[in-house]
Amino acid sequence: MAAGEDTSHILSGLTNQLPDRDPEETAEWVESLDSLIREQGTERAQFIMRSLLQRAGAQSVGVPMVTTTDYVNTIPVDQEAEFPGNEEYERRYRAYMRWNAAVMVHRAQRANIGVGGHISTYAGAATLYEVGFNHFFRGKDHPGGGDQVFFQGHASPGMYARAFMEGRLSEEDLDGFRQEKSKEGHALSSYPHPRLMPHFWEFPTVSMGIGPMNAIYQAQSNRYLHNRGLKDTSDQQVWAFLGDGEMDEPESRGLLQLAANENLDNLNFVINCNLQRLDGPVRGNGKIMQELEAFFRGAGWNVIKVVWGREWDDLLARDTDGSLVKIMNETPDGDYQTYKAESGGFVREHFFGKDPATKDLVADLSDDQIWNLKRGGHDYRKVYAAYKAATEFKGKPTVILAKTVKGYGLGPHFEGRNATHQMKKLTLQDLKEFRDYLRIPISDARLEEDPYRPPYFHPGADAPEIAYLLDRRRELGGFTPERRSHHQAVELPEAKSYEVAKRGSGKQQAATTMAFVRLLKDLIRDKKFGHRIVPIVPDESRTFGMDAFFPTAKIYNPGGQNYLSVDRDLVLAYKESAQGQLIHPGINEAGAVAAFTAAGTAYATHGVPLVPVYVFYSMFGFQRTGDAFWAAADQMTRGFIIGATAGRTTLTGEGLQHADGHSPLLASTNPAVITYDPAYGYEMGHIIRDGLERMYGEAASGQGTGAASDKNLMYYLTVYNEPITQPAEPENLDVNGVLRGIYRVSASEAAGPKSQILASGVSVPWALEAQRILAEDWSVSADVWSVTSWNELRRDGLAAEEEAFLNPGEPARIPFVTQQLEGATGPIVAVSDYMKAVPDQIRQFVPNEFATLGADGFGFSDTRAAARRFFKNDTHSIVVKALQMLAARGDVEEGAPSYAVDRYKLLDVTAGTTGAAGGDA
Repeated sequence: MAAGEDTSHILSGLTNQLPDRDPEETAEWVESLDSLIREQGTERAQFIMRSLLQRAGAQSVGVPMVTTTDYVNTIPVDQEAEFPGNEEYERRYRAYMRWNAAVMVHRAQRANIGVGGHISTYAGAATLYEVGFNHFFRGKDHPGGGDQVFFQGHASPGMYARAFMEGRLSEEDLDGFRQEKSKEGHALSSYPHPRLMPHFWEFPTVSMGIGPMNAIYQAQSNRYLHNRGLKDTSDQQVWAFLGDGEMDEPESRGLLQLAANENLDNLNFVINCNLQRLDGPVRGNGKIMQELEAFFRGAGWNVIKVVWGREWDDLLARDTDGSLVKIMNETPDGDYQTYKAESGGFVREHFFGKDPATKDLVADLSDDQIWNLKRGGHDYRKVYAAYKAATEFKGKPTVILAKTVKGYGLGPHFEGRNATHQMKKLTLQDLKEFRDYLRIPISDARLEEDPYRPPYFHPGADAPEIAYLLDRRRELGGFTPERRSHHQAVELPEAKSYEVAKRGSGKQQAATTMAFVRLLKDLIRDKKFGHRIVPIVPDESRTFGMDAFFPTAKIYNPGGQNYLSVDRDLVLAYKESAQGQLIHPGINEAGAVAAFTAAGTAYATHGVPLVPVYVFYSMFGFQRTGDAFWAAADQMTRGFIIGATAGRTTLTGEGLQHADGHSPLLASTNPAVITYDPAYGYEMGHIIRDGLERMYGEAASGQGTGAASDKNLMYYLTVYNEPITQPAEPENLDVNGVLRGIYRVSASEAAGPKSQILASGVSVPWALEAQRILAEDWSVSADVWSVTSWNELRRDGLAAEEEAFLNPGEPARIPFVTQQLEGATGPIVAVSDYMKAVPDQIRQFVPNEFATLGADGFGFSDTRAAARRFFKNDTHSIVVKALQMLAARGDVEEGAPSYAVDRYKLLDVTAGTTGAAGGDA
């Protein structure tokens, strides 16, 4: 049955299109199968059925693919692994955790606090987590290296409650939930935020869809490390806990193929199917578990459904005619949600009462017994069997679909209600009922003392259940979640690795993209450091001139290259290898950022520093995947982001969707991103060296702004595909100016009125040409400054203002850009190939008259010269703007600007001459 077909009548789904010409013979075949199951078990029956299906296919018998199965547990009772733990001890402290998690959120709503929080998610998922904590999740001290667990963001209170049981957090810490500044030192972040709790959380997961995506690429990264011989990760598992509502995010499902294609059997998704989104049912008229089963199975995953708890086993065994399974298959999720918000009597009438046979099945059960027929996600035996099967399954990733109740155990005001996700407070009666349900030894009097501050509960460190809890964690390798940032020592590249950047391009022309690629190639060749570089390119390597990496670094493919390459005889042949260094995610920017994040945090996840270098095309970075970069910053990723084919006018014919005029502004919103717009290769050499020093040097270089000691940075460099003559590094280069954002690249020797031209990236050569024209045609002396980072200059200026604000009466620090331009007289023309708001960032820190030229609006297809003339940021526009500002001061003749407009045909887009036509990377 295909995923898009009606899957509500599964039992007849395979046969309802065909006539049964011999019912008696059919019954004999069915009886034979039933007999086989009774005598030899379900495992033998599975083999026989698969053999028959295989034979039917070979004989061209049209048997449809079954992507959905009945709405019952995937693992038959006779194949369930035996639960090895102490059920009573685990039940006890799981109850304590559920109580403390709810109380922590409830207390955070008391008067004058009201910081929010989520009660219901963890209440429904506690069993899913506790089975993992007690029997599967390996800590970092495990001989195998430890697992990576992506916790569902809204369940964070449960992780804090467990850490309280373990003695890692105090009551004071729990009372600091969501109060990170006012309770500093005893504060807990709202969700899993590594940047906010750098020793506790490893993975940020509350940006819906990014958790699943990053988990997939974390599993790939583990295999990448192993295959390249950088670390043995063969015994490590990746677990991702997700919500069924979250699976509607495109990112949640969009990368499943990678996990299947690369046989990532080290990856396990656990989807908490409580059937509810934030506002209501995920699929009120449908069945989300069936939908997800079909989707994942179709994507090549192993699927395990945990639908019903052990209390249903006897009923299903007695369901000889399939009536109960039929009702299970046909009941939509909206009804299942309603059942859990009602009563046992309601379930008897509206669920079992649909068929006389099923009503008879439960005739001897009381309403309370019917109410206690649990969903599978609340049964630790069923969950344990699923987890064990998942970790032992080879060849495919596994998804476990576990059916639960949102708000489980919180009482009738919470369980299964549409509004349960937004409910933060428990009434006094809710507290008493929840306490009774969990059997927490707290008296009514204690709860009545202050209903807004009910007590936490801990049985004491010497309680037998706590001793058991700690023993389980010791056996599994220590506490989790836990983040460790110590790592292998890094030997940074030798000075000679940067020489190619200093030399320039000689008589040849080279775009800054090519200058960067040549530098990267030499860095990869560095014997002590090169193996740590992870180039990541989403299917544009040839555009960037990075196909030169194919024969040597090779493209990572865990299966190697098992085909005869069409370009095998070429010097730059396409070569894949299990030991390949280059990660090639395809046309897949989201996957590229996920790979970037996994590699850029390997220093903490694995203690193995890697330096990812993600090269993307035009604006398909921060615009397309800005949320993923935000999560990367939260996870404290380190690496380099290269925005290739940058600028609004450099891509000529590509047009509107490719013309990037705003990425530096988008990048400026991310505090962890250090943005540079270099003009020349030698600038990039110093910037990249400084970046590596700040990330992995013995001490931070102290360059740049912000928290200078913070090593958890992502360096974003914009590079262009417009060939120019790359100059050699000048003597006495102002390296400090390069790194901090501005230095004078050319002082005019002409006599006459002074002006200053501030330019970045591809516009620096235009500024130098404008400097020549101003001197030769107008006797104006214009100095040219290369602004390597408008963003960093602004950050430094704002930081100086903040320091002055907080230290009144003290001498104010002068912003760096103001210091650099001290003595630089005359009006300033600031120009870039981005919208005017990019250079405008520094306007308030410059005392001179200030004008901005840029490329605002949508891009379009045309020649570079025409585009620049249209946007008025080309060479002649710089000249005219400088003359206009000088004329206003009386430094040149009043009519000079008008004359220049006519002379250079500034209003004629066909008269532009700025930049070369065409040009490769």
